[in-house]
Amino acid sequence: MKRISEQLRIPMGRRTFLAAAGMGVTGAVAALAGCSDSTAGAGSTSAGSSASAAGSAEEEPVESVEVRVASLSGPTSIGLVSFMELAKDAERYDNTYTFNIYKAADEILPQVIKGDIDIALIPANAASVLYNKTEQGIACIDINTLGVLSVVTGDASIASFEDLAGRTVYLTGKGTTPEYTMNYLLNAAGIADSVTLEFKSEATEVVSTLAADASAVGVLPQPFVTAALAKNDALSAPVDLTDVWAQYADEGSQMVTGVTVVRREFAEAHEQAVVEFLTAQAASVATVNDDPAAAAPLVVEAGIIESEAVAEAAIPNCHLVCLTGEEMKDALSGYLEVLHAANPEAVGGTMPEDNFYFSIDV
Repeated sequence: MKRISEQLRIPMGRRTFLAAAGMGVTGAVAALAGCSDSTAGAGSTSAGSSASAAGSAEEEPVESVEVRVASLSGPTSIGLVSFMELAKDAERYDNTYTFNIYKAADEILPQVIKGDIDIALIPANAASVLYNKTEQGIACIDINTLGVLSVVTGDASIASFEDLAGRTVYLTGKGTTPEYTMNYLLNAAGIADSVTLEFKSEATEVVSTLAADASAVGVLPQPFVTAALAKNDALSAPVDLTDVWAQYADEGSQMVTGVTVVRREFAEAHEQAVVEFLTAQAASVATVNDDPAAAAPLVVEAGIIESEAVAEAAIPNCHLVCLTGEEMKDALSGYLEVLHAANPEAVGGTMPEDNFYFSIDV
C-alpha cells in the first residue's frame, strides 16, 4: 500500500472532503491522486457513481465535532504545522481542531487515558505501552516519523556504520529506545563487542563532547544534528541510522520514531473525523516535505525549533511520513519486536495485537 502522503498533494477543503466521505477512503485517494499541490489552533461503500456519492454527501453533511490533538515537541510534530495553520480557519474543515504540543510524552499519555485527548502523536513504543495500559483502548492510525538518529563526528575516517568498530560512541537514552536501537544495529553489523557506548544525560552534552574532541563520535537526534553541524563546520553526519536499520532489519521493518494514535471510543463514534484528520495530516506532511523553507516559520511559531534556518535544514532529514495500512503494520511491528526483545517493558510488557493497527472502514 502506498503511503497517503505520496498520493495527496493538497489539503482537503470542506467540499472536497464531503465528496470523499461519500466515496470512501479508496475512492478519495484515487480522486485526489492527480491533484497538485502557537501550540494551539482551532480549528467502503462503492455503490453508485462518484457524482451521486458526492451529491448524497452534500445533502447529508457529517455532524461537526471538536477533535483534541496533542503532539510531542520535535520531529513528531513538524509534519503537522501546515495542517495546524489551515485549521485556524474554522470553515476549512468539517470538524474543528485544537492542537497542543508538549515537551514530554508523560504529559500526554495520562490525558489520553482520561479521555481529554482524542488523537495523539507520540513515540512508537509509548503507543504500545498506552495500548497495553488502556487494555486496547487506543489504536495506531499512522506512522508520522521514521528514524531521526545519525552518527555525528569530526573524524573523516568514519564513513559507514561499520567504521564504528573499536570506537567509543557518545549518546543519550540509556535504558530506553536509543540504547536498544544501537545495540540491535551493532549486533546486526557484527561489531557490538568492539564498540563502547557512553551515555550522557542530554544531547547538548554529546554536542559539547564532539566540539571538544575532533575524533569523538556521537549519535544525535534531529534537530540536534542539524544544529550541531550549523555551529561547527568541522562536524559531519556521515551515517543515518534509518538507512542502517533498512540494511540489517527484516523486510518491511523500519526504524520508527513517532506514530499517531486515536482513542478507540472516539474513532468508533466519529469515524469520518478520523478520516478527515488522517487526510489532512498526510497532505500537511507532503506540504512540509515539499517546501521546507515555507514550513520553517510555522515550525518556529509552533515552538518546535527556535531557528528557521535550522528548521529548514533539518526537515529533509527528519523522515516525515504518513504510513498507513499494511505498510504501517509491517514497519511498526518489526520495530516494536526489536524493542520487545531488548526489554519487554519498553513496549508495555507484551506486543500489541492486530487491533492495535487501525483500519478505517467506510
